[in-house]
Amino acid sequence: MGDSRPVYQRIADDLRQQIDEGVLAVGSRIPSRSELKRTYAASDQTVDRAVRVLKAAGYAEGQFGRGVFVTDRSPVGSLLRTGEVVDSPFAARLLTGSSAAPPLLWEATSTATGAPPRIAERLGIGAGERVMCTRYEYLADRRPLQLATSWEPLALTEGTEVVFPERGPYARRGVRERFAAIGLPVAKATELVGSRSATSTESQALGCSPGQCVTVIERTHHTADGRAVETSDIVLRADRWRLEYHIAFPG
Repeated sequence: MGDSRPVYQRIADDLRQQIDEGVLAVGSRIPSRSELKRTYAASDQTVDRAVRVLKAAGYAEGQFGRGVFVTDRSPVGSLLRTGEVVDSPFAARLLTGSSAAPPLLWEATSTATGAPPRIAERLGIGAGERVMCTRYEYLADRRPLQLATSWEPLALTEGTEVVFPERGPYARRGVRERFAAIGLPVAKATELVGSRSATSTESQALGCSPGQCVTVIERTHHTADGRAVETSDIVLRADRWRLEYHIAFPG
């Protein structure tokens, strides 16, 4: 029986297989449009669509005036997430297999705003209620690593020393230490891990192709009585970083 896949998909799958098997090495140029047209007896539109699929999957990237080249998709390392480190919006320790972890740098900007409906639901407040929104961008070894956006109800923090997560005497201390300072000890954090396509803004910040797969973590910190004090959206490249969880069993 003949191959029932659309031609563009067959071209993309063939190129992916060549990359996975090392026939096309990292840094090498993908065959040109004219070469692919000849090999597959395909039109310009079909070949272009196949290459777009390859780029969206993170297998290749275009270089202006030079062509399309195979990208490095090997994992940079793991992000360890345990009860000891799931606290700040970074919420991970880098595990790279080397003796020294790469230097971690980040920038943060905080703005008071109204809570979007989905964030309000996670925080257990009304849509539009005022929250402190802090946006983070992280670099490890000068490579884009992670984006995070954190929201905290201003009804809990306004007028206190912890209203700005990255300013004041408790700057960069993490959610638990900051909220303990105002009499709201955090008892647990919950995380939902999923994946989706990167937005154009995310792909530009993380150095990947628009539509490439990213890992998304929704994390919320709660007090012992179930009150949510902070919630975050954490986004990282699925092809470069793995999540590592250590789970302790009682007894």
